[in-house]
Amino acid sequence: MKIILNDRALLKISGADSELFLQNQLSNDIMKLDNSTAQINAYCQHQGKIISLFWVMKDEESFLLSFPLDLLEKIQSRLQMFVIMSDVVIEDVTKDFCQVGLINEIHERAFIIKDQLSVVLEKYNNEILTDFESIEMWHKACIDSQLPEIFSITSEKLVPQMLNLDINEFGVNFSKGCYPGQEVVARLHYLGSAKRRLFTFESNLEINIGDSLYCSSSKSAKARGARYKSSGMVVFKLKYNSNFYCLATLDVEIQDEKITLNNEQGPTLIKINNE
Repeated sequence: MKIILNDRALLKISGADSELFLQNQLSNDIMKLDNSTAQINAYCQHQGKIISLFWVMKDEESFLLSFPLDLLEKIQSRLQMFVIMSDVVIEDVTKDFCQVGLINEIHERAFIIKDQLSVVLEKYNNEILTDFESIEMWHKACIDSQLPEIFSITSEKLVPQMLNLDINEFGVNFSKGCYPGQEVVARLHYLGSAKRRLFTFESNLEINIGDSLYCSSSKSAKARGARYKSSGMVVFKLKYNSNFYCLATLDVEIQDEKITLNNEQGPTLIKINNE
């Protein structure tokens, strides 16, 4: 199954210092990246909160960063700030390539992301693109695989552990060395289990990215009484057929309790077991 991912930006990072530059900026080990993998990386600020998630791909001596289009201006300008005297060139190549998502397909030039998901970068030409499925199919596959995203509305609000990026070091390498926010992320890791994790939910009523998750039986809700405190946040959502699906962070201790959106009277969320 092939899907055009026209909601994603693409930056090219080139120059003699490009690998070291990304190694010092991102959460995963860029030096372990091969030519067939789209490596998940968190780009964090100094407090360890994620500004953006990247699919990082190696293209000969250069690197390509794929991420949601609504963060393009913010990411490009912020990365450029840290180039300083390094031999690094940052280019917006979003309009030069068509990003094609593949579900359960093998392609010799594919970059594997997770499970049965991969991406191919095709040079744009004047040919009419046909035989592609709707982007909703890709979003549903991402939710089924618990592949998270960060958008402008959720930027700088979540640490990597909340998106399960530390599990099996999928998006965070704990031995690679320093990057912005590394001390905070490492401290959370070595202190013990994360208190908030990523889960999959469905509902028969509308869900929006940035919505809060509420649990009336949680300790925070009981302690604050009428003063509402969020127990999680929706980070990715999709309407598929007649239902709504989402990936959302949630306090681990209440994962089996009744969860509603935004307040006690909001739509009920049903947790889906992805295992």
